[in-house]
Amino acid sequence: MGATLNRSGSFVMEARGVGRETVLARIVQMVEEAQGSKAPIQRLADRISAWFVPGVMALAALTFAGWMLSGAEPRVPLALQAAISVLIIACPCALGLAAPAAIMVGTGRGASLGILIRGGEALEAALKIDRVVLDKTGTLTTGRPEVHLVQAAPGWERQEVLRLAAAVERHSEHPLAEAVVRRAQEEGLELPRAEGFEALPGRGVRARIDRRQVLVGNRALVGDGPDPERDDLTALYLSVDGRLAGWMGLADRLKPEAVQTVCDLQEMGLEVWMVTGDRPQVARAVAAEAGIRNVLAGVLPEEKALKVAELQQGGRAVAMVGDGVNDAPALAQADLGVAIGSGTDVAMAASDITLMSPDLRRLVSALALSRATVRTIRQGMFWAFGYNALLIPVAAGVLYPWLGTLLSPVLAAGAMAASSVSVVTNALRLRRFEPPARAREIVHPRLKTRLAEWAWLGGIATMALLVAALALAWMPSGHSGNHGPMTRPGGSDGAHPTQHP
Repeated sequence: MGATLNRSGSFVMEARGVGRETVLARIVQMVEEAQGSKAPIQRLADRISAWFVPGVMALAALTFAGWMLSGAEPRVPLALQAAISVLIIACPCALGLAAPAAIMVGTGRGASLGILIRGGEALEAALKIDRVVLDKTGTLTTGRPEVHLVQAAPGWERQEVLRLAAAVERHSEHPLAEAVVRRAQEEGLELPRAEGFEALPGRGVRARIDRRQVLVGNRALVGDGPDPERDDLTALYLSVDGRLAGWMGLADRLKPEAVQTVCDLQEMGLEVWMVTGDRPQVARAVAAEAGIRNVLAGVLPEEKALKVAELQQGGRAVAMVGDGVNDAPALAQADLGVAIGSGTDVAMAASDITLMSPDLRRLVSALALSRATVRTIRQGMFWAFGYNALLIPVAAGVLYPWLGTLLSPVLAAGAMAASSVSVVTNALRLRRFEPPARAREIVHPRLKTRLAEWAWLGGIATMALLVAALALAWMPSGHSGNHGPMTRPGGSDGAHPTQHP
């Protein structure tokens, strides 16, 4: 019902929520909500259906009137048969099933691949993006930086610098803070107690140790400090009572799959950006290693959403990928927010897609699945429109002047069922979805892939036509009262002349 997000202090918490409040329960709920959601394209089908039903009823009435006025004898049975066939064959089931069936199967397949898709809107948003913004720490990098050097200022000892910094940083959840604490523990240092801890987003942390004010953070917090000798090092400075006591150099490694993921995104025609609060030298070094040309460095947490908004100018669709609390506003601002599942709950709550592992390759898989699902929706809707456009005139008797026969309501019911079966079974093919071997094929599928997709719908249509032909050949024609698939007017002796409507 409500909550408070702690972003500046530390406290000891006792968890009292279990069962439906667990992470697993929330994941199940997210999948259920996604499978019941509507894609924007489904709203088009809803609007068409609102006009479709009364339109078909009117068309059935006109069909009945046309046969009564100018149809063959016996007029009343033939007029009723044609009107009923129109009503039966024009059921909008296939049109209504196209989107929800594909969304249900697509999101279910995504969950089995470790990709949680919030709903139909996220699927369509993924189709439209042309820019991807990747957070650095924890997204492109492993999120487990290491302390490579500790440097003490004149009058200070190296171990004392590390000890004081770790005493303050152990109250922080930031990856850099964890690295400092981990290094102090490896060296067996005993950490003093820190009081009055406070996190300063984008700058660092502060606390009191033995009545001294201790700051750990960047230059914006401590005021001054030497530059690291290596461009790939992130500097953390220690200030005690307003004086620089020392600094530490930390580096975070790229994830093994980061370079390939960036290459795949670029091969898909997407413009890739990296955003980070690090200094420009570090940002450029990491971006160059990952193969990213567009870099936003020195960005404070509260500025990330503004940067995303700037990238959206000119009608550009932007996807933001992040994992931390600081990324949540940017995830919400983006046209498509993608959260790394190993990150914070607030980032997952603000996102449209959640990757349940830190493996960045699932980002490409998520984009591929989204495109495949939307493509399946479009195929189903095209099929539903084509089915109605082709068979409603047949049910009304448009082929009667050439064949001298009318469509039986029994066969009309079979055709209506076949259309729904084709759309649903086409959606079920998504259960076997696997990302293409080459990223380019996600945007431009091979001709073989496209033909295979349409072959399923075409195969069901061919089977339906064969069944109709066999039924026509097997069941005898006769009076309109016969229940054959196609009914020919006139008695068996041919005494009644055929009159074209």
